[in-house]
Amino acid sequence: MTKRIFRSICLVALVVFLASVVLFMGVLYDYFSGVQKGQLSTQTELAARGVADEGIHYLEGLEINAYRITWIGTDGTVLFDSSSDVNEMENHLEREEIQQALETGYGESSRYSITLMERALYCAKRLPDGTVLRLSMSQNTLLTLTLGMMQPICIIILIAIVLSLVLASRLSKRIVEPLNRLNLDEPLNNEEYDELSPLLSRIDIQQKEIKRQHDALLHKQKEFEAVTENMAEGILLLNASGNVIGMNHAALQLFGVDSSYIGQHILSMNRSIEISKLLSEAEHGSHAETILELSGGKYQININPVTVNGERFGSVLLILNVTEKENAEQMRREFTANVSHELKTPLHTIAGSAELLENDMVKEEYLKSFYSRIHKEAQRMIRLVDDIIRLSHLDEGAADMKWETVDLYEMAEEVIKELDTEARKTNLKMELNGEHVSIVGIPRLLQSIIYNLCDNAIKYNRPDGTVTVTVDNWKEMAVLTVSDTGIGIPPEHQERIFERFYRVDKSRSKELGGTGLGLSIVKHGVKLHNGEIQVRSAENGGTSIQIMLPKDASKMNGH
Repeated sequence: MTKRIFRSICLVALVVFLASVVLFMGVLYDYFSGVQKGQLSTQTELAARGVADEGIHYLEGLEINAYRITWIGTDGTVLFDSSSDVNEMENHLEREEIQQALETGYGESSRYSITLMERALYCAKRLPDGTVLRLSMSQNTLLTLTLGMMQPICIIILIAIVLSLVLASRLSKRIVEPLNRLNLDEPLNNEEYDELSPLLSRIDIQQKEIKRQHDALLHKQKEFEAVTENMAEGILLLNASGNVIGMNHAALQLFGVDSSYIGQHILSMNRSIEISKLLSEAEHGSHAETILELSGGKYQININPVTVNGERFGSVLLILNVTEKENAEQMRREFTANVSHELKTPLHTIAGSAELLENDMVKEEYLKSFYSRIHKEAQRMIRLVDDIIRLSHLDEGAADMKWETVDLYEMAEEVIKELDTEARKTNLKMELNGEHVSIVGIPRLLQSIIYNLCDNAIKYNRPDGTVTVTVDNWKEMAVLTVSDTGIGIPPEHQERIFERFYRVDKSRSKELGGTGLGLSIVKHGVKLHNGEIQVRSAENGGTSIQIMLPKDASKMNGH
């Protein structure tokens, strides 16, 4: 940190100094350039009056070394020049300052000489007889001026560098020194920088949290010893020879043995190759694990060697039931494959369109359609990700969602209003029938159920069709029915439409922007409310999905 502060201060000081030098030289050069131009203009005016009064005799009597005087005739011929032979000089009619003087009476110009590293200033005055008198002088360029002052500039830069290094070193140490003196054991007792107060407060909180966790770990250790016998996971303690010196009740049941096996070798309980490999790994001081089938299920067996000062005294086996985990892992693999497949198409479309746009391979009249395609596919990906997040939330139980009293009829009415614009695109008619029914549920989830059902009814309907939403009151149940006059669902697909990413007509679903997760969200939402779903549909005969929800599902879920 000290080095970074040191480097930053030095860099800022040097940049400010160099910028000041450049600015000073530029301003100084501009100032003296203006003075020289003014002097040249004045001398030109005076010389012009003298030549107008006395002619060439005035010029022959002048002795001016700082200026070059040239007298040019009306046709551009040089009549007099104080520095060169007029017979060897070219015609000056096309010179910029001469042209200006002939047109307006006065002209100025400047020209650079790269070889001489200087700039020539010219002022020309038209005389009453039409001829032109021109005065010129040489001026050093900014680069020449800078090179001429290089020695004092280098000395000043050297002094500035030394001062910057000294000041930066002292300042950086002064900034960092209080940080090195911080008492981290008692963070709140430090009185250094006010800016460090949030950090010190955070450290104090973390120290208190570490102490609390330390006390909690001691308490957990005692609890562990007390509950080992009642835990569902199996635990076996082995000595260095592999003999069983202890195991809990769950381990006895999993291996199908009794306590008489304590003191015997573990291979007498199970002679599988997997157990032998685990023992071999533990003997070499390594952690190992394997999956083994026990009591009709799949169990993960972890073995850890117990060592003290590098000497192994035994091993601990932990047996975990991973039957559900393995099944869930299989489902996750399938889910991941489906997600990858679903994301691949929009990603390829976006990437391909972007590449064509980047390489200017799209005609201007097609740009809008490419931008529209990228936006459409991006929105599709956003909807897919949102549905995946919502579905994952439901898989975890949605414990953070609040249960409230909801009027199902009013909620359906709001959804219909929200989807009215979408329905009008295909001239669909949306109707709401039934009565007001209040239930205790999760408002956001219930709204999602109604929305997905109505959205599907619109997407897979026919032009000029109808979507009918009905809310009924059946004793302790609220019944929501969404019917449409659409394309229907073939019988062989009806049992699978609630599976994730399952589509009856994949091409039509993707064309309509569906993610394939809407009905899966409906299924999980209904399940969370302890409800039931019934589907009635016929191919080309419309679809009716009926949701039956308990009026107070929160009591069934313990909320």
